[in-house]
Amino acid sequence: MDKTLESSPIRVALVEDDDEIRANLAYRINSHPNFRLTGAFADAESALLELPQQKPDVVLMDINLPVMDGVECVRRLKARMTATQFVMLTVYEDSGRLFKSLIAGASGYLLKRTTPSRLLAAIREARQGGSPMTPQIARLVVQHFQDVAEPSAEIEKLTAREKEVLDQLSKGFRYKEIVDNLDISDGTLHSHIRNIYDKLHVHSRTEAVVKYLHP
Repeated sequence: MDKTLESSPIRVALVEDDDEIRANLAYRINSHPNFRLTGAFADAESALLELPQQKPDVVLMDINLPVMDGVECVRRLKARMTATQFVMLTVYEDSGRLFKSLIAGASGYLLKRTTPSRLLAAIREARQGGSPMTPQIARLVVQHFQDVAEPSAEIEKLTAREKEVLDQLSKGFRYKEIVDNLDISDGTLHSHIRNIYDKLHVHSRTEAVVKYLHP
């Protein structure tokens, strides 16, 4: 990752309808010098209007919003903010909501009872290309994908190297780790990732991994 990205504060936005939870999350983020809050919204409609102009690095998105839910909000925002990472926050250990969120473009999925230190670590992980999940949620993912289907026709269009890159992405490796593991340059990796996105007709790492694991 670019050194300037590593040294500059991570720009974070919140979408959470509960006033107390929103204030608590804002306090946690603003209290740490490596993070900067760009905005806090009580509903999806406000977030849709403001977030594309703010261009945060990471958005913490509540699922259960009052009118439009967080999954639909992420789906709409991700199409306009492809570089932004979205992490869902929820009280539910719900596989249905989990996979709808991932398909919509979310990078991670955390329970609201996640500790403050783990939450900040998850924001950092998402900014660096990871897919943060609490252990309970990760178990749901593992259980869901234990029976992996045969590769789809789209997956078969990938070159051998592109499949290797996608396999590394599916295992949760960060971009720097993939570069080291496959002995390729940053530029080559990002070229492979662009080709993968084009061939699979997806717009995010998470969408590509979901299609790879569950064609």
